[in-house]
Amino acid sequence: MSPIKNEEILDVAVEASLAASDIIMEAAHNPQIEKVKKSGSDLVTHTDLESERIIKSFIRKNFPKHSILAEESDYNDNSSDYLWVIDPLDGTTNFVHGYPSYSVSIGVYYKNYPIVGVVLEMPHVKLYTAITKKGAWCEGNKIQTSKTKTLKDSLLVTGFGYQHGDLWEKNMDLFKIYTDKCHGVRRLGSASIDICHVASGQADGFWEYDLSPWDSAAGILIAKEAGCSISQLNGAGYSIFDNNVLVTNGIIHKEMVKEFKSYLN
Repeated sequence: MSPIKNEEILDVAVEASLAASDIIMEAAHNPQIEKVKKSGSDLVTHTDLESERIIKSFIRKNFPKHSILAEESDYNDNSSDYLWVIDPLDGTTNFVHGYPSYSVSIGVYYKNYPIVGVVLEMPHVKLYTAITKKGAWCEGNKIQTSKTKTLKDSLLVTGFGYQHGDLWEKNMDLFKIYTDKCHGVRRLGSASIDICHVASGQADGFWEYDLSPWDSAAGILIAKEAGCSISQLNGAGYSIFDNNVLVTNGIIHKEMVKEFKSYLN
């Protein structure tokens, strides 16, 4: 059990996400691209960097000995049992183009176990939160995943990595396969939001390749607490350090794994 109350950690994570969202929303009318990573579509804005700076300042003020893993900076290892995993602006490309789907994502782990998750969806603000073994919430209302019974009646969401290699090609194949098997597949551009939409029953399943730890660290706990099933695409156990994930309402999980295994064969 965490020696610090999880509620105390949640309060700081929420406060940090709200402060970061103020910066993001203020800059939304004039995003400034700071640099481009390995792929020409993997953008970093001044707002990404400022959001991360603000979030880290809240963590260091309240929990100076905790470790931090953030998208835009080096791993800050304080040899702590606590690890904060941060995506300061998930959906940067959407943000740059004014497409209304981006978020702040903060997941907190204690001895490699998720204990707190916060995803703040923007620009139409929705705050998703979870504490381990205490449920998942959106804007103060408890959420649960959908009860859709079959893959053919499902709505799925996915995403595509920036590197157009073998994993990208494999995901394109899966996009075609799953599209033929369900009502439709959506691609919104923010993995943390995608996972929260499955958690809240707005979608029934999500899969993606080539993720980084900060893409799913917060959403995974929110999904778990909302009753979702989570694994790798082949059904094996999932860690945020794995390169693929499958999140579903639980009912269609075996069907989606079966389709994936059929594709491999």
